[in-house]
Amino acid sequence: MSIFSGRRSQGALHYSTPTPGMREALAEEISKDRQSARFLTAEANSYVYACCLRVVAQLGVADLLSDGPMRVNHLAERVSADEHALYRVLRLLATRGIFRETEAGVFVLMELGASLRSDARFSVREGISAATTPAIYRAGGELLYSVMTGEPAVNHVFGESLFDYFGSHPSDGAEFHSGMGQYSVIESANFVRECRLPETGTVVDVGGGQGSLLLMILQRHRGLHGVLFDLPPVIANHRMGELEDANRCQVVGGSFFDSVPAGDVYVIQYVLHNWDDESCLEILRNCRRGLAPGGRVIIHDMIVPPGHEPDQSKVLDIVMLSIVTGRERTRQEFEHLLHAAGLRIVHITPATLGALSIIEAEAA
Repeated sequence: MSIFSGRRSQGALHYSTPTPGMREALAEEISKDRQSARFLTAEANSYVYACCLRVVAQLGVADLLSDGPMRVNHLAERVSADEHALYRVLRLLATRGIFRETEAGVFVLMELGASLRSDARFSVREGISAATTPAIYRAGGELLYSVMTGEPAVNHVFGESLFDYFGSHPSDGAEFHSGMGQYSVIESANFVRECRLPETGTVVDVGGGQGSLLLMILQRHRGLHGVLFDLPPVIANHRMGELEDANRCQVVGGSFFDSVPAGDVYVIQYVLHNWDDESCLEILRNCRRGLAPGGRVIIHDMIVPPGHEPDQSKVLDIVMLSIVTGRERTRQEFEHLLHAAGLRIVHITPATLGALSIIEAEAA
């Protein structure tokens, strides 16, 4: 009931006169409602920022601004874009501190936008294209299907799994895998700097892709040997030829659901989040079988923190819900998985510069 409620007396409806206090209470109530409406509307439109990031990443705008400010008409000419449309995209991203309009129609690349450059130390230009690829966006638009069924929406949208879709759409697949490789290089640099590895022995990179992580490990730890293990099509263009001593590494094709090569240390970087618990157990149990005495399984993955503070892992967990059967996991969920596979956690290095934590486990 409104605070300005009416009352009946002898058949007539009479209204009380609102007091100043009642007016203030109503004004505060309306203000809160408006604030909620504005906040929720802005949240619903937040995907637009990602769309704009995809545009400037694909056009290479940051590379063109690497030498200093440039007029938007010149930028548009260089990338064959519509001047006014490009201006509107840059204007929005300027509200996030990625670009700045120094004078009318002149933009400069800001520090927050530096990693959009192709030559940046930690460039994410290709990574942004991968994260915003239309296949993932379309699956996100059908998130309700995943919430109602528990199944990836991407299967509902395309009639096949995400990776099957990328296989049947090579250009989309190339964009995605290239971008994920870029993220992998950034996280791999954090891993080799912070992970505790033995001086000698064999490191098996399980699901290691083209070998960026293993290459960094072997370059830093000269006493180690390595095995790059992944599906044959994935390792076809591996990077292990960049290693000075080719005898220190083997490249082996196969499925980690069948078996894995024997080793002293198994490294699993950002693989388990792609799979449901049952599939993860198959991978971990295969590693446990091939583990040498005293050896370890080292997982490089996100750990979802407790509580409800904002965290990138909680965002990516919803992405995973819509595109694959996997998920980002809490520490307790990793503990349960590892225990079921005959392993126990002995050390965790929390994520610092990167997004992934390092979980070391050994035979229970």
